[in-house]
Amino acid sequence: MRNLRTSRILLGVAVILVLGGLYGLGGVKHSIALAGGPAVPPVRSEAVTSVTRACASPGWAGGAGGGIAVMAAPANAGTGRAVVNRLAAAGSATSGAHLLSLAQPGYVQLSGVRTDTGATGHVQQASGQGVATTPALGGVVVSATGVMAQGLEVEQTAAGGLPTASCGSPGTDFWFVGPGQHGVPRIELFLMNPSGQAADADVDVFTDAGPLQGSTDTGITVPPHGMVVQLLAALVHGSRSVTLHVRTSAGQVVAAVQESTGTGPGAWLPAAQAPATHLVLPGLPNTAGARQLYVAVPGVQDAKIKLEAVTSRGAYEPTGAGGIDIPGGSAANITLPSLGGIPAALQLTSNVPVTAVAMATGGPAGAPGAFTAAAPAIQEQGVIADDLAAAGRVSSLVISAPRTAARVRVVEAAPGGSAKNSGQQNAQVVPVAAGHSIVVPLATVPGSPKGSAFAVVITPLPGSGPVYAGRVIVGSGAGGVLQAILPVASALTSVPLTPVRNSFLTTVP
Repeated sequence: MRNLRTSRILLGVAVILVLGGLYGLGGVKHSIALAGGPAVPPVRSEAVTSVTRACASPGWAGGAGGGIAVMAAPANAGTGRAVVNRLAAAGSATSGAHLLSLAQPGYVQLSGVRTDTGATGHVQQASGQGVATTPALGGVVVSATGVMAQGLEVEQTAAGGLPTASCGSPGTDFWFVGPGQHGVPRIELFLMNPSGQAADADVDVFTDAGPLQGSTDTGITVPPHGMVVQLLAALVHGSRSVTLHVRTSAGQVVAAVQESTGTGPGAWLPAAQAPATHLVLPGLPNTAGARQLYVAVPGVQDAKIKLEAVTSRGAYEPTGAGGIDIPGGSAANITLPSLGGIPAALQLTSNVPVTAVAMATGGPAGAPGAFTAAAPAIQEQGVIADDLAAAGRVSSLVISAPRTAARVRVVEAAPGGSAKNSGQQNAQVVPVAAGHSIVVPLATVPGSPKGSAFAVVITPLPGSGPVYAGRVIVGSGAGGVLQAILPVASALTSVPLTPVRNSFLTTVP
């Protein structure tokens, strides 16, 4: 009995000591490391080995005469392949018809795509709403592996080789902002599914009048290896600005939007960067004409926006950009009359996340204008697949450094050569002062066939600040009309691997 009483007393003392220790630790205001792992290893990267792109226009009846331009700019030599297949209108358990294969990185490779005249399948209705979803003929998928996947850019082209849009990668979230039905009677949304599993997509729509009320565009099934299209003009009747947020609940898709005044094929809207409080829209041209900014505010809180034009003379607030307040859950367009004829990027800051697209007078037949969208700074390198300096067209880059000074290498690579063959390329280093933009004319590479297309690789050099670029194509001669703007996106050869630590860390309050 005495031993039992003694054990109980000792147990009680032990409990008091433990509680006292914890109480003492509770007074400590610093983190207590219970176990520490090894030092964080340096960031590693792995070469890109596989990339998929999908293009809506080649092979589509509305894009007759179209094709694709493919350019890979790998970091090192090696082997690889890019396979081009059709998308099936009603979907398919296997990849669509094989069109061609490419295996030569370092310069642009062009190919026309015949219009698809097969059967279209059946119309489906979006869940709970009368938005018709129709299987679409045409469209292609580019599946690249090895060095053909590194630094890959794929663009869809119109007749004559004019690039019309960059072909997108599969994802779960896309944003498009542009003119509403008041100015463009035809607004078409294309959804492409390059994978072997069906995808389900929803579309959130809001306009200058606010979120779309009483209508939903959800439960859209995109069949495997298929493409569907929706006509959305009736859904946003009378709108002056429209925003589409495409997201998937299952699988991945590639989304594309075309707008037309009805007198021609129109223009493809570039996908905009996801909403953020700081945006840069590159590539406004030095051509004459109006400039419009379309801004989307997806949240419920109103946006207060500050806008600067980053020009060759520095950054300043352009006329029409003062006091921009936009209600939450709506889209708006702002006229910027003072930017006609001034090459620039637009730098936008907001108190809440927003996204934006800018429009300049010009574009192909039926287009309301030529578009550039909010885009991230170029990481590692940006690639332009198909550039033109012939057939009545002149190309240039508008490169901008909104914050700190930048230095970039610009290499123009011609067909039949490679980025390492000095006889088939132009190369130059371009400095850009902080808060400025610069125009870099692009010309056919010496030694290449006259009038041939060429690719461009833009590489920020070590120590360079964030840099943004847009490619501009205009008609040659005095007063040439703007034909296309395409923001330059990053084309990676490697992807960083985030380091992982095997450790535990806790704090006692």
